[in-house]
Amino acid sequence: MKYLLLISLLCFGLTSCHSEYRALKPAAGRDAACIQAFKPQFGERTLYNTQVDVLNNHFSGLLFYKRMPDSSMRIVFANEMGFKFFDFEFSKDGRFTKYYIIPKMDKKAVIKTLQKDFSMILMQQNPSFATVYEGYGKLYTAFNLTKGRIYYITDTACQSLEKVQNGSKRKPVVDIWMKDYKNGVPDSIFIQHKKFKFNISSQRVQENVSK
Repeated sequence: MKYLLLISLLCFGLTSCHSEYRALKPAAGRDAACIQAFKPQFGERTLYNTQVDVLNNHFSGLLFYKRMPDSSMRIVFANEMGFKFFDFEFSKDGRFTKYYIIPKMDKKAVIKTLQKDFSMILMQQNPSFATVYEGYGKLYTAFNLTKGRIYYITDTACQSLEKVQNGSKRKPVVDIWMKDYKNGVPDSIFIQHKKFKFNISSQRVQENVSK
């Protein structure tokens, strides 16, 4: 009896004995392809003023998204003096390459986390492999991972992107907000991890192009 009471108290305190996705139901007849409207259209050079907080480390600088001639996407984070923090590439078919990362961040878990985060932002998933759910007054376009799922959460009309979320079976692990799209590119991108301190805040910088 005491054991059952202890389990009940733990479930209540940790809120881990139920799933935050329990109300989701398959949305019959809904087309997952509508989320393609929110796929960022990064061009030859898209620049963001970026702050990265990972554990006890803080980094600030400029984050570049650069579309390469072969349609791969190069992602480089450097300070204003040109010192690189990391340099990654996603091929057209989603393959990931690490060209460089500073020793402080050169940890398997950190690299894997960044790979997943940027993959979610780039929206490289094929909609034909998605399942659309509805619940909580929203649509959840879900892609299965080896562990958990990626959700692209929109309003019921799939006209606005609420957030992108990586969730375990029971609860959110990562939230990403892409806000204020202009010409297909979000003006701000925020990444928040739930399990440990790892947050990325990016604000687009409009470069002056002189002729």
